[in-house]
Amino acid sequence: MSEDKIFSFKDEVKRRRTFAIISHPDAGKTTLTEKLLLYGGAIRSAGSVKSRRSNKHAVSDWMEIEKKRGISVTSSVLQFNYDNYCINILDTPGHQDFSEDTYRTLMAADSAVMVIDCAKGVEDQTKKLFQVCKMRGIPIFTFINKMDRTGKDPFELMEDIEKVLGIRSCPINWPIGTDGNFKGVYNREQKQLELFNDGNHGQSIAKVITGNLDDEDISNTLGNDIVGKLRDDIELLDIAGDNFDINKILKGELTPMFFGSALTNFGVEPFLKEFLNITTPPKARPSNAGDIDPESDNFSGFIFKIQANMNPAHRDRIAFLRICSGEFEKGMLVNHVQKNKKVRLSQPQQFLAQDRAIVDKAYPGDIIGIHDPGIFNIGDTLSEKQGDLKYKNIPQFAPEHFAKIYTKNSMKRKQFLKGISQLAEEGTIQVYKRPNIGMEELIVGVVGVLQFEVLEYRLKNEYGADIIRENLPYRYIRWIQPNTYDTSNFSLPMDSMIVENESKEPVLLFQNEWSIRHVTERNEGIVLHETSIQD
Repeated sequence: MSEDKIFSFKDEVKRRRTFAIISHPDAGKTTLTEKLLLYGGAIRSAGSVKSRRSNKHAVSDWMEIEKKRGISVTSSVLQFNYDNYCINILDTPGHQDFSEDTYRTLMAADSAVMVIDCAKGVEDQTKKLFQVCKMRGIPIFTFINKMDRTGKDPFELMEDIEKVLGIRSCPINWPIGTDGNFKGVYNREQKQLELFNDGNHGQSIAKVITGNLDDEDISNTLGNDIVGKLRDDIELLDIAGDNFDINKILKGELTPMFFGSALTNFGVEPFLKEFLNITTPPKARPSNAGDIDPESDNFSGFIFKIQANMNPAHRDRIAFLRICSGEFEKGMLVNHVQKNKKVRLSQPQQFLAQDRAIVDKAYPGDIIGIHDPGIFNIGDTLSEKQGDLKYKNIPQFAPEHFAKIYTKNSMKRKQFLKGISQLAEEGTIQVYKRPNIGMEELIVGVVGVLQFEVLEYRLKNEYGADIIRENLPYRYIRWIQPNTYDTSNFSLPMDSMIVENESKEPVLLFQNEWSIRHVTERNEGIVLHETSIQD
Protein backbone atom coordinates (compact mmCIF):
# COMPACT_ATOMS: atom_id res chain seq x y z
CA MET A 1 0.00 0.00 0.00
CA SER A 2 1.24 3.50 -0.76
CA GLU A 3 1.89 5.26 2.53
CA ASP A 4 0.73 8.63 1.18
CA LYS A 5 -2.64 7.42 -0.08
CA ILE A 6 -5.41 9.74 1.09
CA PHE A 7 -8.52 8.27 2.75
CA SER A 8 -11.62 10.05 4.01
CA PHE A 9 -12.36 10.00 7.75
CA LYS A 10 -15.00 7.29 7.32
CA ASP A 11 -12.68 5.20 5.17
CA GLU A 12 -9.94 5.54 7.78
CA VAL A 13 -12.31 4.16 10.41
CA LYS A 14 -13.44 1.30 8.16
CA ARG A 15 -9.92 0.12 7.41
CA ARG A 16 -8.91 -0.11 11.10
CA ARG A 17 -8.51 -3.48 12.82
CA THR A 18 -7.42 -3.58 16.45
CA PHE A 19 -6.81 -6.93 18.09
CA ALA A 20 -4.94 -8.57 20.95
CA ILE A 21 -2.97 -11.81 20.73
CA ILE A 22 -3.35 -14.12 23.73
CA SER A 23 -1.95 -17.51 24.68
CA HIS A 24 -0.37 -19.67 27.34
CA PRO A 25 3.39 -19.02 27.67
CA ASP A 26 5.51 -20.49 24.87
CA ALA A 27 2.61 -21.23 22.53
CA GLY A 28 4.22 -18.92 19.99
CA LYS A 29 2.22 -15.74 20.47
CA THR A 30 5.11 -13.29 20.19
CA THR A 31 6.56 -15.22 17.24
CA LEU A 32 3.22 -14.96 15.42
CA THR A 33 3.17 -11.22 16.13
CA GLU A 34 6.63 -10.94 14.63
CA LYS A 35 5.58 -12.79 11.47
CA LEU A 36 2.49 -10.63 10.99
CA LEU A 37 4.82 -7.62 11.03
CA LEU A 38 7.01 -9.38 8.47
CA TYR A 39 4.07 -9.87 6.10
CA GLY A 40 2.93 -6.30 6.69
CA GLY A 41 6.34 -5.02 5.62
CA ALA A 42 7.03 -3.47 9.03
CA ILE A 43 10.23 -5.54 9.38
CA ARG A 44 12.41 -7.25 6.81
CA SER A 45 13.80 -10.08 8.90
CA ALA A 46 11.90 -11.67 11.75
CA GLY A 47 13.60 -12.36 15.09
CA SER A 48 12.09 -15.31 16.90
CA VAL A 49 11.91 -15.34 20.67
CA LYS A 50 13.89 -18.59 20.45
CA SER A 51 16.92 -16.72 19.06
CA ARG A 52 18.22 -15.30 22.34
CA ARG A 53 21.75 -16.66 22.00
CA SER A 54 22.34 -14.77 18.79
CA ASN A 55 21.36 -11.48 20.44
CA LYS A 56 18.27 -11.36 18.27
CA HIS A 57 14.94 -10.77 19.94
CA ALA A 58 11.36 -10.18 18.94
CA VAL A 59 10.39 -6.60 18.05
CA SER A 60 7.53 -6.68 20.54
CA ASP A 61 9.80 -7.74 23.43
CA TRP A 62 11.42 -4.36 24.00
CA MET A 63 12.17 -4.29 27.74
CA GLU A 64 15.70 -5.38 28.68
CA ILE A 65 14.41 -8.05 31.07
CA GLU A 66 12.26 -9.51 28.24
CA LYS A 67 15.32 -9.82 26.01
CA LYS A 68 17.31 -11.56 28.76
CA ARG A 69 14.56 -13.89 30.00
CA GLY A 70 12.98 -14.64 26.61
CA ILE A 71 9.48 -13.86 27.88
CA SER A 72 6.99 -11.04 27.43
CA VAL A 73 6.32 -9.23 30.71
CA THR A 74 4.44 -6.22 29.41
CA SER A 75 1.98 -5.57 26.60
CA SER A 76 3.36 -3.87 23.50
CA VAL A 77 1.61 -1.97 20.73
CA LEU A 78 2.46 -2.39 17.06
CA GLN A 79 0.86 -0.70 14.04
CA PHE A 80 1.38 -1.55 10.38
CA ASN A 81 -0.44 -1.47 7.04
CA TYR A 82 -1.38 -4.47 4.95
CA ASP A 83 -3.56 -4.58 1.83
CA ASN A 84 -5.18 -1.18 2.56
CA TYR A 85 -5.91 -2.14 6.18
CA CYS A 86 -4.36 -0.30 9.10
CA ILE A 87 -3.67 -2.90 11.77
CA ASN A 88 -3.09 -2.30 15.49
CA ILE A 89 -1.72 -5.37 17.29
CA LEU A 90 -1.66 -5.56 21.06
CA ASP A 91 0.88 -8.24 22.02
CA THR A 92 0.22 -9.35 25.59
CA PRO A 93 2.24 -11.25 28.22
CA GLY A 94 1.39 -14.94 28.25
CA HIS A 95 2.63 -15.61 31.77
CA GLN A 96 -0.19 -15.75 34.34
CA ASP A 97 1.76 -13.47 36.70
CA PHE A 98 1.09 -10.61 34.28
CA SER A 99 -2.59 -11.36 33.63
CA GLU A 100 -3.66 -7.96 34.97
CA ASP A 101 -1.74 -6.19 32.19
CA THR A 102 -3.32 -8.55 29.67
CA TYR A 103 -6.81 -7.87 31.07
CA ARG A 104 -6.37 -4.10 30.70
CA THR A 105 -5.04 -4.55 27.18
CA LEU A 106 -8.04 -6.67 26.17
CA MET A 107 -10.26 -3.74 27.16
CA ALA A 108 -8.68 -1.81 24.28
CA ALA A 109 -9.04 -4.59 21.69
CA ASP A 110 -11.95 -5.20 19.32
CA SER A 111 -11.12 -8.88 18.83
CA ALA A 112 -8.63 -11.47 20.02
CA VAL A 113 -6.41 -14.07 18.39
CA MET A 114 -5.92 -17.13 20.58
CA VAL A 115 -2.70 -19.02 19.84
CA ILE A 116 -2.67 -22.71 20.77
CA ASP A 117 0.29 -25.12 20.71
CA CYS A 118 -0.80 -28.10 18.60
CA ALA A 119 1.03 -30.51 20.93
CA LYS A 120 -0.47 -29.17 24.16
CA GLY A 121 -3.95 -28.01 23.22
CA VAL A 122 -5.80 -25.61 25.50
CA GLU A 123 -3.63 -24.76 28.53
CA ASP A 124 -4.40 -23.14 31.88
CA GLN A 125 -3.58 -19.53 31.05
CA THR A 126 -5.43 -19.81 27.75
CA LYS A 127 -8.57 -20.67 29.74
CA LYS A 128 -8.26 -17.58 31.94
CA LEU A 129 -7.63 -15.20 29.06
CA PHE A 130 -10.40 -16.77 27.00
CA GLN A 131 -12.87 -16.08 29.84
CA VAL A 132 -11.93 -12.39 29.80
CA CYS A 133 -12.58 -12.29 26.03
CA LYS A 134 -15.85 -14.14 26.56
CA MET A 135 -16.97 -11.61 29.19
CA ARG A 136 -16.38 -8.81 26.70
CA GLY A 137 -18.23 -10.65 23.93
CA ILE A 138 -15.55 -9.91 21.33
CA PRO A 139 -14.74 -12.16 18.34
CA ILE A 140 -12.13 -14.81 19.13
CA PHE A 141 -9.97 -16.33 16.38
CA THR A 142 -7.93 -19.48 16.94
CA PHE A 143 -4.50 -20.08 15.41
CA ILE A 144 -3.23 -23.63 15.98
CA ASN A 145 0.53 -23.14 16.01
CA LYS A 146 3.64 -25.32 15.69
CA MET A 147 2.07 -27.62 13.08
CA ASP A 148 5.62 -28.35 11.84
CA ARG A 149 6.08 -30.45 15.00
CA THR A 150 4.47 -33.59 16.37
CA GLY A 151 1.11 -32.72 17.87
CA LYS A 152 -2.46 -33.73 18.57
CA ASP A 153 -4.85 -34.75 15.82
CA PRO A 154 -6.68 -31.65 14.46
CA PHE A 155 -10.07 -33.16 15.32
CA GLU A 156 -8.84 -33.76 18.88
CA LEU A 157 -7.84 -30.09 19.09
CA MET A 158 -11.33 -29.05 17.96
CA GLU A 159 -12.85 -31.23 20.65
CA ASP A 160 -10.42 -29.81 23.23
CA ILE A 161 -11.52 -26.24 22.42
CA GLU A 162 -15.19 -27.15 22.70
CA LYS A 163 -14.92 -29.14 25.95
CA VAL A 164 -12.44 -26.94 27.81
CA LEU A 165 -13.48 -23.49 26.59
CA GLY A 166 -17.12 -24.15 25.78
CA ILE A 167 -17.02 -22.66 22.30
CA ARG A 168 -17.60 -24.36 18.97
CA SER A 169 -15.01 -23.98 16.20
CA CYS A 170 -15.21 -23.68 12.45
CA PRO A 171 -11.95 -24.54 10.62
CA ILE A 172 -11.37 -22.03 7.83
CA ASN A 173 -8.44 -24.10 6.59
CA TRP A 174 -7.15 -27.58 7.37
CA PRO A 175 -3.59 -28.87 7.73
CA ILE A 176 -1.99 -30.91 4.96
CA GLY A 177 0.32 -33.39 6.69
CA THR A 178 0.85 -33.53 10.46
CA ASP A 179 3.38 -34.78 13.05
CA GLY A 180 6.33 -32.86 11.64
CA ASN A 181 5.33 -33.46 8.01
CA PHE A 182 3.34 -30.24 7.62
CA LYS A 183 3.14 -29.22 3.95
CA GLY A 184 0.56 -26.45 3.96
CA VAL A 185 -3.17 -25.88 4.36
CA TYR A 186 -6.36 -26.59 2.47
CA ASN A 187 -8.56 -23.50 2.03
CA ARG A 188 -12.07 -24.84 2.55
CA GLU A 189 -13.93 -21.89 1.01
CA GLN A 190 -11.84 -21.78 -2.16
CA LYS A 191 -11.34 -25.57 -2.19
CA GLN A 192 -7.67 -24.85 -2.77
CA LEU A 193 -4.39 -26.40 -1.64
CA GLU A 194 -1.80 -23.89 -0.42
CA LEU A 195 1.68 -25.41 -0.12
CA PHE A 196 4.65 -23.52 1.36
CA ASN A 197 8.43 -23.48 1.38
CA ASP A 198 10.21 -22.61 4.63
CA GLY A 199 10.75 -18.92 3.95
CA ASN A 200 14.47 -19.05 4.82
CA HIS A 201 13.76 -20.81 8.13
CA GLY A 202 10.98 -18.37 8.89
CA GLN A 203 12.98 -15.15 8.45
CA SER A 204 11.42 -14.17 5.14
CA ILE A 205 8.03 -14.45 3.49
CA ALA A 206 7.18 -18.03 2.54
CA LYS A 207 6.35 -18.64 -1.12
CA VAL A 208 3.04 -20.34 -1.81
CA ILE A 209 2.14 -22.91 -4.45
CA THR A 210 -1.59 -23.28 -5.03
CA GLY A 211 -3.57 -26.07 -6.64
CA ASN A 212 -6.47 -28.42 -6.08
CA LEU A 213 -6.92 -32.01 -4.99
CA ASP A 214 -7.33 -33.17 -8.59
CA ASP A 215 -3.97 -31.70 -9.65
CA GLU A 216 -1.89 -34.76 -10.50
CA ASP A 217 1.49 -33.07 -10.02
CA ILE A 218 0.57 -31.85 -6.52
CA SER A 219 -0.92 -35.25 -5.62
CA ASN A 220 2.30 -36.93 -6.68
CA THR A 221 4.34 -34.43 -4.67
CA LEU A 222 2.30 -34.91 -1.51
CA GLY A 223 1.80 -38.65 -1.82
CA ASN A 224 -1.35 -40.74 -1.88
CA ASP A 225 -1.49 -41.20 1.92
CA ILE A 226 -1.56 -37.45 2.65
CA VAL A 227 -4.02 -36.71 -0.16
CA GLY A 228 -6.30 -39.59 0.88
CA LYS A 229 -6.39 -38.50 4.53
CA LEU A 230 -7.04 -34.89 3.50
CA ARG A 231 -10.02 -35.96 1.37
CA ASP A 232 -11.46 -37.98 4.27
CA ASP A 233 -10.95 -35.13 6.75
CA ILE A 234 -12.62 -32.54 4.50
CA GLU A 235 -15.58 -34.83 3.86
CA LEU A 236 -16.04 -35.37 7.61
CA LEU A 237 -15.81 -31.62 8.31
CA ASP A 238 -18.38 -30.83 5.61
CA ILE A 239 -20.82 -33.36 7.05
CA ALA A 240 -20.33 -33.05 10.82
CA GLY A 241 -18.54 -29.75 11.38
CA ASP A 242 -20.06 -26.37 12.29
CA ASN A 243 -20.94 -24.15 9.37
CA PHE A 244 -19.39 -20.72 8.97
CA ASP A 245 -21.72 -18.21 10.68
CA ILE A 246 -20.52 -14.60 10.66
CA ASN A 247 -23.06 -13.47 13.26
CA LYS A 248 -21.97 -16.13 15.77
CA ILE A 249 -18.32 -15.29 15.12
CA LEU A 250 -18.80 -11.57 15.74
CA LYS A 251 -20.68 -12.32 18.98
CA GLY A 252 -17.85 -14.53 20.21
CA GLU A 253 -20.01 -17.68 20.04
CA LEU A 254 -18.04 -19.47 17.28
CA THR A 255 -14.28 -19.32 16.74
CA PRO A 256 -12.80 -19.48 13.23
CA MET A 257 -9.90 -21.91 13.33
CA PHE A 258 -6.63 -21.74 11.39
CA PHE A 259 -3.60 -24.03 11.25
CA GLY A 260 0.00 -23.04 10.70
CA SER A 261 3.54 -22.62 11.96
CA ALA A 262 4.54 -19.12 12.96
CA LEU A 263 8.19 -20.16 13.24
CA THR A 264 8.39 -21.21 9.58
CA ASN A 265 5.69 -18.79 8.29
CA PHE A 266 3.47 -21.69 7.14
CA GLY A 267 -0.12 -20.52 7.12
CA VAL A 268 0.55 -17.03 8.52
CA GLU A 269 -0.52 -14.99 5.50
CA PRO A 270 -3.68 -17.08 4.80
CA PHE A 271 -4.65 -16.48 8.42
CA LEU A 272 -3.99 -12.74 8.18
CA LYS A 273 -6.03 -12.36 4.98
CA GLU A 274 -9.04 -14.27 6.29
CA PHE A 275 -8.87 -12.54 9.68
CA LEU A 276 -9.04 -9.12 8.02
CA ASN A 277 -11.87 -10.28 5.78
CA ILE A 278 -13.98 -11.54 8.70
CA THR A 279 -13.36 -8.89 11.36
CA THR A 280 -15.13 -5.54 11.45
CA PRO A 281 -13.98 -1.96 11.96
CA PRO A 282 -14.22 -0.44 15.48
CA LYS A 283 -17.73 -0.58 16.90
CA ALA A 284 -19.63 1.67 19.29
CA ARG A 285 -18.27 1.66 22.86
CA PRO A 286 -20.48 1.75 25.98
CA SER A 287 -20.21 4.85 28.21
CA ASN A 288 -22.22 6.81 30.75
CA ALA A 289 -23.76 8.63 27.75
CA GLY A 290 -24.76 5.43 25.93
CA ASP A 291 -22.94 3.70 23.08
CA ILE A 292 -20.51 6.10 21.38
CA ASP A 293 -20.38 5.88 17.57
CA PRO A 294 -16.78 5.72 16.26
CA GLU A 295 -17.76 8.05 13.42
CA SER A 296 -18.96 10.72 15.85
CA ASP A 297 -17.46 14.20 15.36
CA ASN A 298 -16.36 14.20 19.02
CA PHE A 299 -12.86 12.87 19.61
CA SER A 300 -12.75 10.58 22.64
CA GLY A 301 -10.79 7.68 24.09
CA PHE A 302 -9.56 6.09 27.31
CA ILE A 303 -6.22 5.34 28.96
CA PHE A 304 -5.68 1.59 29.32
CA LYS A 305 -1.96 1.45 30.04
CA ILE A 306 0.81 3.63 31.46
CA GLN A 307 4.47 2.80 30.91
CA ALA A 308 7.44 4.58 32.47
CA ASN A 309 10.93 4.64 30.95
CA MET A 310 10.14 3.30 27.50
CA ASN A 311 13.13 5.41 26.50
CA PRO A 312 15.63 5.04 29.40
CA ALA A 313 17.73 7.92 28.08
CA HIS A 314 14.84 10.36 28.59
CA ARG A 315 13.12 8.73 31.59
CA ASP A 316 9.83 9.35 29.83
CA ARG A 317 6.37 8.22 30.84
CA ILE A 318 3.78 7.31 28.24
CA ALA A 319 0.02 6.89 28.63
CA PHE A 320 -1.51 4.58 26.02
CA LEU A 321 -4.81 5.91 24.69
CA ARG A 322 -7.34 3.82 22.76
CA ILE A 323 -9.21 6.16 20.41
CA CYS A 324 -12.92 5.34 20.43
CA SER A 325 -14.49 8.13 18.35
CA GLY A 326 -13.73 11.14 16.22
CA GLU A 327 -10.55 12.25 14.49
CA PHE A 328 -7.45 12.94 16.53
CA GLU A 329 -5.17 15.82 15.54
CA LYS A 330 -1.79 16.64 16.98
CA GLY A 331 -1.94 19.54 19.44
CA MET A 332 -5.69 19.34 20.04
CA LEU A 333 -7.13 20.51 23.38
CA VAL A 334 -9.24 17.89 25.16
CA ASN A 335 -11.06 17.43 28.45
CA HIS A 336 -9.42 15.17 31.01
CA VAL A 337 -12.79 14.09 32.36
CA GLN A 338 -11.77 12.60 35.72
CA LYS A 339 -9.61 15.62 36.63
CA ASN A 340 -12.04 18.12 35.08
CA LYS A 341 -9.26 20.00 33.34
CA LYS A 342 -8.09 20.81 29.83
CA VAL A 343 -5.06 19.00 28.41
CA ARG A 344 -3.21 19.73 25.17
CA LEU A 345 -1.97 16.61 23.36
CA SER A 346 1.11 18.12 21.75
CA GLN A 347 3.46 15.16 21.13
CA PRO A 348 1.33 12.11 20.29
CA GLN A 349 3.19 9.00 19.20
CA GLN A 350 2.48 5.74 17.45
CA PHE A 351 4.49 2.60 17.99
CA LEU A 352 6.32 -0.35 16.59
CA ALA A 353 7.03 -1.70 20.09
CA GLN A 354 9.59 0.73 21.59
CA ASP A 355 10.20 2.47 18.24
CA ARG A 356 7.88 5.40 17.75
CA ALA A 357 7.08 8.35 15.56
CA ILE A 358 5.17 11.57 16.11
CA VAL A 359 1.74 11.28 14.55
CA ASP A 360 -0.34 14.15 13.16
CA LYS A 361 -3.64 12.33 12.85
CA ALA A 362 -5.16 9.16 14.25
CA TYR A 363 -8.55 7.47 14.11
CA PRO A 364 -10.90 5.19 16.08
CA GLY A 365 -9.20 1.88 16.72
CA ASP A 366 -5.73 3.43 16.83
CA ILE A 367 -3.54 3.36 19.91
CA ILE A 368 -1.50 6.49 20.52
CA GLY A 369 0.98 7.33 23.23
CA ILE A 370 0.81 10.66 24.99
CA HIS A 371 3.38 12.11 27.35
CA ASP A 372 2.21 11.85 30.92
CA PRO A 373 3.60 14.36 33.43
CA GLY A 374 1.90 12.36 36.18
CA ILE A 375 -1.72 13.42 35.63
CA PHE A 376 -3.21 10.32 34.01
CA ASN A 377 -4.53 7.14 35.61
CA ILE A 378 -5.58 3.86 34.02
CA GLY A 379 -9.24 4.13 33.02
CA ASP A 380 -9.25 7.93 32.51
CA THR A 381 -11.38 9.31 29.65
CA LEU A 382 -10.27 12.08 27.28
CA SER A 383 -12.99 13.85 25.30
CA GLU A 384 -12.85 16.91 23.07
CA LYS A 385 -16.44 18.19 23.28
CA GLN A 386 -18.23 16.14 25.95
CA GLY A 387 -16.59 17.06 29.25
CA ASP A 388 -18.67 14.59 31.24
CA LEU A 389 -18.25 11.55 28.98
CA LYS A 390 -16.84 8.51 30.78
CA TYR A 391 -16.00 5.11 29.37
CA LYS A 392 -16.39 2.01 31.52
CA ASN A 393 -13.89 1.83 34.37
CA ILE A 394 -11.08 -0.72 34.25
CA PRO A 395 -11.07 -2.66 37.53
CA GLN A 396 -7.95 -3.77 39.36
CA PHE A 397 -7.16 -7.40 40.06
CA ALA A 398 -6.87 -8.27 43.75
CA PRO A 399 -3.19 -8.95 44.67
CA GLU A 400 -2.41 -12.48 45.84
CA HIS A 401 1.19 -11.97 47.01
CA PHE A 402 2.57 -9.32 49.38
CA ALA A 403 5.98 -8.19 50.58
CA LYS A 404 7.59 -5.43 52.63
CA ILE A 405 10.23 -3.58 50.65
CA TYR A 406 13.00 -1.23 51.73
CA THR A 407 15.78 0.57 49.91
CA LYS A 408 19.27 -0.80 50.64
CA ASN A 409 20.83 2.65 50.41
CA SER A 410 19.12 5.48 52.30
CA MET A 411 20.81 7.96 49.93
CA LYS A 412 18.70 6.45 47.13
CA ARG A 413 15.40 6.90 48.96
CA LYS A 414 14.16 9.63 46.59
CA GLN A 415 14.75 7.42 43.53
CA PHE A 416 13.19 4.47 45.35
CA LEU A 417 9.97 6.36 46.15
CA LYS A 418 9.77 7.80 42.63
CA GLY A 419 10.14 4.33 41.13
CA ILE A 420 7.53 2.81 43.45
CA SER A 421 5.10 5.65 42.68
CA GLN A 422 5.50 5.38 38.90
CA LEU A 423 5.31 1.59 38.80
CA ALA A 424 2.16 1.71 40.95
CA GLU A 425 0.57 4.17 38.51
CA GLU A 426 1.40 1.76 35.68
CA GLY A 427 -0.66 -0.86 37.50
CA THR A 428 2.41 -3.12 37.80
CA ILE A 429 2.16 -3.15 41.60
CA GLN A 430 -0.24 -2.00 44.31
CA VAL A 431 1.24 -0.13 47.28
CA TYR A 432 0.03 -0.04 50.88
CA LYS A 433 1.34 1.14 54.22
CA ARG A 434 0.38 0.55 57.82
CA PRO A 435 -1.43 3.49 59.49
CA ASN A 436 0.86 5.85 61.41
CA ILE A 437 4.01 4.13 60.16
CA GLY A 438 4.88 6.55 57.36
CA MET A 439 6.77 5.86 54.15
CA GLU A 440 9.68 4.11 55.88
CA GLU A 441 7.86 0.80 55.44
CA LEU A 442 5.99 0.02 52.24
CA ILE A 443 3.96 -3.09 51.49
CA VAL A 444 3.66 -4.11 47.85
CA GLY A 445 0.95 -6.39 46.47
CA VAL A 446 1.21 -8.19 43.13
CA VAL A 447 -0.98 -10.61 41.19
CA GLY A 448 1.90 -13.00 40.38
CA VAL A 449 5.21 -13.62 42.14
CA LEU A 450 7.24 -12.99 38.96
CA GLN A 451 6.14 -9.36 39.23
CA PHE A 452 8.39 -9.05 42.30
CA GLU A 453 11.37 -10.00 40.13
CA VAL A 454 10.38 -7.42 37.53
CA LEU A 455 9.91 -4.83 40.30
CA GLU A 456 13.41 -5.42 41.68
CA TYR A 457 14.94 -5.40 38.21
CA ARG A 458 13.24 -2.18 37.11
CA LEU A 459 13.90 -0.32 40.36
CA LYS A 460 17.59 -1.14 40.05
CA ASN A 461 18.02 -0.58 36.30
CA GLU A 462 15.59 2.28 35.70
CA TYR A 463 15.80 4.16 39.00
CA GLY A 464 19.14 3.10 40.48
CA ALA A 465 17.55 1.76 43.66
CA ASP A 466 18.45 -1.66 45.06
CA ILE A 467 15.84 -3.05 47.44
CA ILE A 468 15.44 -5.55 50.24
CA ARG A 469 12.29 -7.65 49.99
CA GLU A 470 10.63 -9.43 52.89
CA ASN A 471 7.85 -11.72 51.70
CA LEU A 472 4.67 -11.69 53.77
CA PRO A 473 2.33 -14.68 54.33
CA TYR A 474 -0.89 -12.90 53.27
CA ARG A 475 -2.92 -14.27 50.35
CA TYR A 476 -6.27 -12.43 50.52
CA ILE A 477 -7.21 -8.76 50.45
CA ARG A 478 -10.46 -7.00 51.37
CA TRP A 479 -11.41 -3.33 51.24
CA ILE A 480 -13.51 -2.00 54.13
CA GLN A 481 -16.52 0.06 53.18
CA PRO A 482 -16.27 3.46 54.93
CA ASN A 483 -18.35 4.03 58.07
CA THR A 484 -19.06 0.34 58.60
CA TYR A 485 -16.54 -0.33 61.39
CA ASP A 486 -15.47 1.21 64.70
CA THR A 487 -11.72 1.87 64.84
CA SER A 488 -11.78 2.07 68.66
CA ASN A 489 -13.34 -1.36 69.07
CA PHE A 490 -12.08 -3.39 66.14
CA SER A 491 -11.36 -7.12 66.44
CA LEU A 492 -8.66 -8.36 64.07
CA PRO A 493 -7.07 -11.86 64.18
CA MET A 494 -3.33 -12.10 64.84
CA ASP A 495 -2.70 -13.52 61.37
CA SER A 496 -4.21 -10.47 59.66
CA MET A 497 -3.09 -6.90 59.06
CA ILE A 498 -4.81 -3.56 58.44
CA VAL A 499 -3.16 -1.22 55.92
CA GLU A 500 -4.12 1.80 53.82
CA ASN A 501 -3.87 2.39 50.10
CA GLU A 502 -2.97 5.69 48.43
CA SER A 503 -6.56 6.89 48.78
CA LYS A 504 -6.40 6.30 52.55
CA GLU A 505 -8.96 3.51 52.22
CA PRO A 506 -8.62 0.90 54.99
CA VAL A 507 -7.58 -2.45 53.58
CA LEU A 508 -7.31 -5.82 55.30
CA LEU A 509 -4.75 -8.50 54.46
CA PHE A 510 -5.49 -12.12 55.45
CA GLN A 511 -3.54 -15.36 55.46
CA ASN A 512 -6.64 -17.56 55.06
CA GLU A 513 -10.37 -17.40 54.43
CA TRP A 514 -11.14 -18.34 58.06
CA SER A 515 -9.75 -14.99 59.19
CA ILE A 516 -12.07 -13.16 56.78
CA ARG A 517 -15.09 -14.88 58.37
CA HIS A 518 -13.72 -14.03 61.85
CA VAL A 519 -13.63 -10.30 61.05
CA THR A 520 -17.16 -10.22 59.64
CA GLU A 521 -18.55 -12.19 62.60
CA ARG A 522 -16.73 -10.23 65.34
CA ASN A 523 -17.27 -6.73 63.92
CA GLU A 524 -21.00 -6.10 63.62
CA GLY A 525 -22.04 -4.13 60.56
CA ILE A 526 -18.68 -4.26 58.78
CA VAL A 527 -18.87 -4.55 54.99
CA LEU A 528 -15.91 -5.99 53.07
CA HIS A 529 -15.33 -5.77 49.33
CA GLU A 530 -13.11 -7.89 47.09
CA THR A 531 -12.30 -4.90 44.88
CA SER A 532 -11.44 -1.30 45.63
CA ILE A 533 -14.41 0.85 46.69
CA GLN A 534 -13.61 3.45 44.02
CA ASP A 535 -14.01 0.83 41.27
